[in-house]
Amino acid sequence: MNNPNPSHEVIISGIHLELTPSLKFYVHEKMERLFRHDERIVRIRVDLECDSKHDKLHKFIAKATLQLRGPDVVATAVSEECHKSVDLLVDKLDHILHKRHGIAKDKRNHPHAVEWDDVTLPKAI
Repeated sequence: MNNPNPSHEVIISGIHLELTPSLKFYVHEKMERLFRHDERIVRIRVDLECDSKHDKLHKFIAKATLQLRGPDVVATAVSEECHKSVDLLVDKLDHILHKRHGIAKDKRNHPHAVEWDDVTLPKAI
């Protein structure tokens, strides 16, 4: 159960939770979807936490930090099952990446106008 692509780095840690090989493989498999959508991802850090003291319904918390070329993306998902929280987290991260791509595409296709009023340009000879 190795990482399918060694160039894609996914760091998984468990807080009050034992990470089984099948859970690690599940998280790797789900995070591969993000790598397919955006090639600018350098590394993904996933923290899975079991919080049984505060809320009985939402006891599994999945947090992820995407390290990109540019500002990092941080997201959190909470649910009653560990696998469901990972699925919700991947959906949330996918939505954020899609939104960022749209903003970057909009900036690229619609640049701001440049004011040349008080600039003197050299004359062509």
